[in-house]
Amino acid sequence: MGLKDINTKKKPVVLVDKSLDFFNDKVLFPKKLEKANEMLRKVGLPMLGKKAL
Repeated sequence: MGLKDINTKKKPVVLVDKSLDFFNDKVLFPKKLEKANEMLRKVGLPMLGKKAL
């Protein structure tokens, strides 16, 4: 299937640059990651099944 065969009205065409695979195993923002992990430990994830009032 080529780019011209894709119905772009319903599906966006996204091309991913393979050179970005260099960053897969690297932590780019260690302080922000540490802060986010700490917040998740304290607060946890939100409940998804309930509606907020």
